[in-house]
Amino acid sequence: MKLYERCANDIAELIRSGVLRPGDKLPSVRDASLARSMSRSTIFEAYYLLETDGLIEARPRSGYYVRSGRMATALPEPCDSTPDGLEREVAVGQLVLDLLGCAGRREFVPLGSAFLSPTLCPLKRLARHLWTEMRDFDSWHLIEDLAAGNESLRRQLVLRYAIDGMAVDPAELVLTSGAMEGLNLCLHAVTQPGDVVVVESPTFYAALQALERLHLRAVEVATAPGRGIDIDALATTLRQHRVAACWLMPNFQNPLGSLMPQENKEALVAMLAEREIALIEDDAYAELYFGARKPLPAKAFDTNGLVMHCGSFSKCLAPGYRVGWVAGGRFAKRIEELRLMHTLSPAIPSEAAIAAYLNHGGFDRHLRRMRSALIGYQATAVQAVQDHFPASTRMAVPQGGYFLWLELPDTVDALALHFEARKRHISLAPGPLFSADRRFTHCLRLNYGHGCDPRFLPALQTVGELATQQCATATH
Repeated sequence: MKLYERCANDIAELIRSGVLRPGDKLPSVRDASLARSMSRSTIFEAYYLLETDGLIEARPRSGYYVRSGRMATALPEPCDSTPDGLEREVAVGQLVLDLLGCAGRREFVPLGSAFLSPTLCPLKRLARHLWTEMRDFDSWHLIEDLAAGNESLRRQLVLRYAIDGMAVDPAELVLTSGAMEGLNLCLHAVTQPGDVVVVESPTFYAALQALERLHLRAVEVATAPGRGIDIDALATTLRQHRVAACWLMPNFQNPLGSLMPQENKEALVAMLAEREIALIEDDAYAELYFGARKPLPAKAFDTNGLVMHCGSFSKCLAPGYRVGWVAGGRFAKRIEELRLMHTLSPAIPSEAAIAAYLNHGGFDRHLRRMRSALIGYQATAVQAVQDHFPASTRMAVPQGGYFLWLELPDTVDALALHFEARKRHISLAPGPLFSADRRFTHCLRLNYGHGCDPRFLPALQTVGELATQQCATATH
């Protein structure tokens, strides 16, 4: 057990025994460091671990406190998925438009949205950087940065990879208009119409939309809420199908929130390298981890250039600025060529503003605040599901990101629940969105990234009551 874990365990025992009571303030990081003869970073990691476990909370400009209120009893996790393993054409685009058209409207409580609350992001600071950068902008950069993208931002990305222990060649970095453009370009770079692409089950509906647009076929592989894609099931799929690529989310998968263990990531990369199969790695939620350390991506174990690692600032810093990137490995040149043909260049002013923000520091401090807020929102949402949803509900509680995946009783129709919630100005993301064959009919993805919205908790209560009413109706 590491030093910070021992420290966290000691404090947790004081909380559980009642020595520290709800609302009590913990010693400051500085004071605890002196009292325990530990470094401040060790104390911070211990407090962060306790925060992740829901035992304490950080209050801005005040310190750390024992969390008030009772903790939710853990609900069982949803069952591992059991897809049929068949190749199939994808047709989800219209369903996504029909069901999620209201998710971004202000009058709706966005439980079905794919975005977290913009109030968590330093948008005013970014706006000041945008104004300053454009005021002093060298107009020649409009031409010089057109192909490669903002040089300063590229340097910052290489540095952040290096901090994570990854040596990424700047030449393989392609700046894109958000992560979705990068993911789509990667898919286009390594497939032809009719090819088979492996996805998780359930999977993010945008991945299915991309396959549909490029006339590709999907094969879904069993995925567990806690551990991600089943490596053995994937091996079987690769033996049975001629697979062109895999589109996977090893870290905080959308919608399950699953986190692949590091040894599984290593096994995944080795398995695909043996067969020369490309991996498109969607790592959009990489910075929203709740543990003491950021989990490594699969890209960290790639020695053959087969992993295309896609990231974005949209989920953690600058929604609407549409700045993402791909570390494209051996496919980087092809990805850049495709980007030049499709969009020519990402938004140069947005890139410049984000580069200036990163250069001035404060990004990691912002991320700590954001993660702390999300931990609190998650605890609120978990408690609400425990209190108001049907008794046999199963729930996947992630170690990062901002989604809960609920498996409701079989008698609940998630689509019907969606339409009833929509009448009450609540958006939901029902399970059929997340599968090529529209399974998961009694499942929901809930977004807790808007926990600061005063309508958030009442909306969760309403959805739980609607689901409970469906169950009661089905039994009569």
